[in-house]
Amino acid sequence: MDLTSINISTIKTIEHNGKQISTGIFKQPVTGSVFVGKYNLEGDRQADLKNHGGRNKAVYGFSRDHYPYWASVLNNPDLKPGAFGENLTIAGLDESQIHIGDQFRLGECLLEVSQPRVPCFKLGIALNNKDIPQLFIEHGETGVYFRVIEEGRIRAGDKLELLKPEPSKIAVKSLFRAYFVKDYSQAIEVLKTAVELPQLAEEWREILPKRIAKLS
Repeated sequence: MDLTSINISTIKTIEHNGKQISTGIFKQPVTGSVFVGKYNLEGDRQADLKNHGGRNKAVYGFSRDHYPYWASVLNNPDLKPGAFGENLTIAGLDESQIHIGDQFRLGECLLEVSQPRVPCFKLGIALNNKDIPQLFIEHGETGVYFRVIEEGRIRAGDKLELLKPEPSKIAVKSLFRAYFVKDYSQAIEVLKTAVELPQLAEEWREILPKRIAKLS
């Protein structure tokens, strides 16, 4: 997997439905090396620290391979890296082959997969389509959040290399589908395994028991 773009943003205040909203979703590509710290990338900011950023959402990766699909859905062939709010645009990233707890080397950094991305209404604002959060959920390929195990510098062109796979092999896409897709036949087995993973972000381990109880 190749890192094709690093994207960051400052906090912007916009008007939406008559309200002033602060957001860091408007990511823009940057050149050169960028330092990745425990809580975010150098120069990157999140406005809503309850739902974005923090140790378990320090870095958001999204696949460059998903861009053609969304360019067609949105009828927008000019989508640029960072359009989906991702810090890292990565060629070859596949949520069905990346697992909660997998550790990856990227440049000087060591990253660990912590959870799937759940889209909010701000993605609809960024892409000028209010239906995008629901379409994202239905499509099921929403990207990957990483926590930072080892800080360091990265640059476009670096390889994302699997260093330590998690034996339980709960794929990010499988976990996302198990939580959101009603007719996913393997949902309860996936959720029961995932909730026991210490690498899974705390917020997911807190919400999964209710979902398991509902499916049982």
